[in-house]
Amino acid sequence: MPKQMNSSFGHAQSKKTYHTKNRVEKNDTLIYALGGLGEVGKNMYCYEHENEICIVDCGVLFPGDDLLGVDYVIPDYHHLIRMNKKRKFLVITHGHEDHIGGIPFLLKQVNIDAIYAPRFAKALIQKKLSEHKGLERTKIIEINDESRIHTKYFTVGFFNTIHSIPDSLGVLITTPNGSIVHTGDFKFDLTPVGTNADYQKMAYIGVLKPDLLMSDSTNSGVEDFSISEKKVANEILDIMRKTKQRLIVATFASNVHRVSQILEAAIKCGRKVIVFGRSMENVVDIGRKMGTIKVKNSDFLSPDELAHIPDEKVCIICTGSQGEPLAALSRISNGTHRYIHIKPGDTIVFSSNPIPGNASSVNKVIDNLFRSGATVLTKSILNNLHTTGHASKEEQKLMLQLIKPRYFMPIHGEYKMLMQHRQTAMEVGVPKEKIFVCANGDILILRNHEVLQSDWRYQGDDIYVDGNDISGLSTAVLKDRRILADNGLVSVIIAIDSKTNKILMRPVIVSRGFVFIKDSQGLIKEAEFIVHNSLQEKMKEKTTFSEIKNCVRSTLEPYLYKKTHRNPIVIPVIINSRQTMEEIQQKRLAKQRVRKKEEV
Repeated sequence: MPKQMNSSFGHAQSKKTYHTKNRVEKNDTLIYALGGLGEVGKNMYCYEHENEICIVDCGVLFPGDDLLGVDYVIPDYHHLIRMNKKRKFLVITHGHEDHIGGIPFLLKQVNIDAIYAPRFAKALIQKKLSEHKGLERTKIIEINDESRIHTKYFTVGFFNTIHSIPDSLGVLITTPNGSIVHTGDFKFDLTPVGTNADYQKMAYIGVLKPDLLMSDSTNSGVEDFSISEKKVANEILDIMRKTKQRLIVATFASNVHRVSQILEAAIKCGRKVIVFGRSMENVVDIGRKMGTIKVKNSDFLSPDELAHIPDEKVCIICTGSQGEPLAALSRISNGTHRYIHIKPGDTIVFSSNPIPGNASSVNKVIDNLFRSGATVLTKSILNNLHTTGHASKEEQKLMLQLIKPRYFMPIHGEYKMLMQHRQTAMEVGVPKEKIFVCANGDILILRNHEVLQSDWRYQGDDIYVDGNDISGLSTAVLKDRRILADNGLVSVIIAIDSKTNKILMRPVIVSRGFVFIKDSQGLIKEAEFIVHNSLQEKMKEKTTFSEIKNCVRSTLEPYLYKKTHRNPIVIPVIINSRQTMEEIQQKRLAKQRVRKKEEV
């Protein structure tokens, strides 16, 4: 467990083994991430000076297949909870889940003075908090590129950036020790949909010589400039015009600009639109209220009207472009959707790229769609059906050249991406000793316009959330889930009479997900015999229920592993009742008689 710094920093100062230069001093500004480094998701970056903490973003990470039963992964807020006496305010760069999804969990544990969010993100946060009782009255202040936040130690300003969602902002944070530019998620698009990036303001910030740049690393390994969103819009419009049958388009609900372009293209081609998928419906609803999505009520279909409109006049927009099992497109592909069934001749457009790790799920959905007679179009060298919302290598170079930082810290990316971004920064002239590739919990010290890495660090662990349980799931619970998935469960039913300290009958072993009972009768009977002998020895002296359970586990687990090379979860069940056991014995004998009759 990494050591933590206390609020007075006296602990750190008492350690003589650390270099004086890298020791935290009273007037230092501390910079650290609780999420977003070494991963793509759960972004959360903190800037701490004296009794104030400026937090930028508070996201979630969606779990992979290895996290069984986990709904979200959030940062460990332990440090912020310990610092509850300090004033904290939260600044949001944009409204994607990996930047706002953790807000309800944070608010339930940490005192936040106010949330500052751009217009579209504010609407999404309000919708999210309305689903959590007691959080709907949280103070949310709308910001834009002209806004300023002034506190005792921080001045926070903003500049427009381009991303796949409206109202995306970069952040300039001025502290008593120097200035920091935090880009948020960004790309450069010379023909953007929506608000353009503020190149002039970025260049002006560069003239002011900021001390540290913290920049998005997601596409560090992608060469050249990314495709313009306008090109994708033109490609989709062309497909709409050429397609003479029903059209189904799957994309990310979070890509608001793309959703807007798809809707407008459908209407231009005389198609009525219908939206499926809860997240997609929410985004379209909020986008229309915000004026970002300009589609009239008369252009939408209800599910009941869908069957009465000619196929060539219909465009269905849905979630599921990543092959998520419960998303609309997955249910359409396997024939379980309530309103839509694939017809031969339907055209399905994937306006997305598979996220790493999702390729097999996406391919399975595509295969099912082809089997149903549909035509499936995906992004390839032959079309421009998707573009990213994150800066490629050349765009990252442009950001570095505009801001001209003295120090650089790549953020928002897996370790490989951070290292690739480091190399890009070195190519544009940032000295390698002034580039910091950090992990969650690592602390940078900003002191009199100089950036140093502290020898100390905060806790930067993951917290696993099941439903709305903000306490998170313990490691032990996840470990048990993995064992159950890989090795199954064995239950041992033991009947005793504690008054006479005797075993009433031979233990009964029941297995689920471990071995097939009918094919393993010899193994089960031998296991019951071994456990019975071990318990007889144990019951010769006074013992406790806990000791009996430990005796069963220590006897059975090595035996099962020796025979099968598997380690199932062993659960002893003790029944301390002669009458109950007699009833169980009678049922057991009755089953044996029925089995013998069937064999005859």
